[in-house]
Amino acid sequence: MKEFTGRHAAMVFVSFFGVIITVNLVLAYNAVRTFPGLEVKNGYIASQTFDRRRTAQEALGWSVYASATDGQVMLEITDQQGNPVEVAKLTSTLGRATHIRDDQTPDFQFNGTAYVAPAQLGAGNWNIRMVARAENGTEFTQRVILHVTR
Repeated sequence: MKEFTGRHAAMVFVSFFGVIITVNLVLAYNAVRTFPGLEVKNGYIASQTFDRRRTAQEALGWSVYASATDGQVMLEITDQQGNPVEVAKLTSTLGRATHIRDDQTPDFQFNGTAYVAPAQLGAGNWNIRMVARAENGTEFTQRVILHVTR
């Protein structure tokens, strides 16, 4: 049996920490590569009008609920009395919470009670980042969480 020397101990320590550092670098690279981490392009500019936009949005009294069944995603927007709301304009991005690879832009159509669009969604957590414009011009922005089970 060979003698365990200081050189052997140094190789064990360098190998151990080398593996840890390599794994951390690979994970950090993949995290940055797959998700931009941006909600808005300039946080300072967005913060300047945040309170005014939030107050106007809350005054609408809208609630939003999302669901998905049979290859369709449904976005229900209701007023304070629970009545369906038809907005002047609706744009949205449907995607995973963790990366932008699966992002889609659904073509929502109002069917009298909700907005419906075809979408192929795998199981898991999805986000709908929606921007709706009310008839009076008020912008309503919200990130709606959608959980899909199979």
